[in-house]
Amino acid sequence: MSMIELIDVWKIYKKKEVQIEALKGINLKVETGEYISIMGPSGSGKTTLLNIIGTIDFPTRGKYIFEGVDVSRMSDEELSRFRRKNVGFVFQSYNLISDLTAWENVALPLYYDGVKDKRVQRKKAMEMLEKVGLLDRADHLPGELSGGEEQRVAIARALINNPRIILADEPTGNLDSKTSEEIMELFGTLHANEKITFIVVTHEKVIAEKADKVLYLLDGKITSLF
Repeated sequence: MSMIELIDVWKIYKKKEVQIEALKGINLKVETGEYISIMGPSGSGKTTLLNIIGTIDFPTRGKYIFEGVDVSRMSDEELSRFRRKNVGFVFQSYNLISDLTAWENVALPLYYDGVKDKRVQRKKAMEMLEKVGLLDRADHLPGELSGGEEQRVAIARALINNPRIILADEPTGNLDSKTSEEIMELFGTLHANEKITFIVVTHEKVIAEKADKVLYLLDGKITSLF
């Protein structure tokens, strides 16, 4: 059984009287522990596909099966629990809270998951920051960090609930080439050591080729998978 299976997935947005077909009959299987890159021009449906896999968005029609379970049949509460248990998100913009320290930003998912003890939060956050090589910056605010350091904080935050999948949308889009390389090396290390499934949207071929498979989207359709 595949971890993720999308079956004839369509996503259609309606703007007034116009229908926009963002995804057109996507069929895709992702195995546990795979590392997949998604490429394609702007407007090809990359982010829409990632959001559906992360249950931030939902198919207009078609099925999303996760380990044999039809995700579309889950209640809002079940979906929230599914995301907390299974999915970590990394975005192009780091989405850190400016008046919280690095470790406090990392610990936020624990707080929302009901862990209120600050000592427990800090201990777990420090473990995650150590994994991304940022332990010495734990008490710094985002404004005191470089772009690469901020993205490492965001990655540590994505890891803190021990997700089975990391979904990353242009994670190096705001970084210079050297820092981008460092972040992708970190992804590779985490993938190898933690056995996490990675799905990464990127427009950079050199980054995409670090994955086990590269999926190419054009006009909402998969045109190649290699």
